[in-house]
Amino acid sequence: MNTAAKPAVRPFSWYYLPLQWLLLGLARLPLPVLHRLADGLYLLMRFVLNYRQRVVLENLRNSFPEKPEAEIRRLQHGFYRHFADVIVEILKLAAISPAEMRRRVQIRNLELFERHFAAGRTVLALGSHIGNWEWILPAGAVYFPGKADGVYKPLHNPFFEDFMLRLRTHTGARLIPMRDTLRDMLRLRGQPRSLSMLSDQSPGGLEQTYWTDFLHQDTPFYTGADKLAAQFGCPVLYVNIVRLRRGYYEIVVEELHDGQTPLDKQAHVVTEQFARRVERDIRAQPADYLWSHRRWKHKR
Repeated sequence: MNTAAKPAVRPFSWYYLPLQWLLLGLARLPLPVLHRLADGLYLLMRFVLNYRQRVVLENLRNSFPEKPEAEIRRLQHGFYRHFADVIVEILKLAAISPAEMRRRVQIRNLELFERHFAAGRTVLALGSHIGNWEWILPAGAVYFPGKADGVYKPLHNPFFEDFMLRLRTHTGARLIPMRDTLRDMLRLRGQPRSLSMLSDQSPGGLEQTYWTDFLHQDTPFYTGADKLAAQFGCPVLYVNIVRLRRGYYEIVVEELHDGQTPLDKQAHVVTEQFARRVERDIRAQPADYLWSHRRWKHKR
């Protein structure tokens, strides 16, 4: 069992304390009450702040050129409603109990994880910003105590870095800064666990990315999963979190690589399969993707 401490963060300024107390107090409210707050948050983002409206519309139009403008506007409204729910549900992670997490999140094909754990393997679990992506790792920590680790990008603001670490590790997950991933894999080589990564983010260093057609656009992807799977012989699973109804989700697991077939880390077989799964699932639930993210800011 992995008992490593959470990453150290810089101390934040005292004037953030009232905000911390407010957020932690809100997190203790029942989720149906938080969803009522999300209704107001939706109106604020959509009609008052116009939060990243230009980015959202541009992403939707470029991704679905076949859809009429009325459908694009409908998806825009659906995105803001869903995103408001995701924000309060992420906040709820600060106080959610393991029992409530189990009640609200089911995992389909759970045996794929269990089979690899029984064989003593580290599993790479690739997810994307569909549904409530922040609930994937905490749910995994409830279903697989001591075996749920996640790679994350540290935030620059010390308060929000500390607060997000609190949320993400509340149910027992362990976080690894992205820059330390290889070192962590070497240190815990052969340990049965799941290492979760959100692999649909826009990469920074474009010289080490894989480009493919994704939603009608030339798109770069991180290639870390290909390299780690090839170097360490890790099985790779794709995880998609599907919203069943408000506040309830199902994590659907599929195998991308069995961990035994030799891989050429330069061929990017895993990354290409991942891109196709994400594209399929975005088309199945288009309003539930993170359209406010500047996913296509880089060009080849």
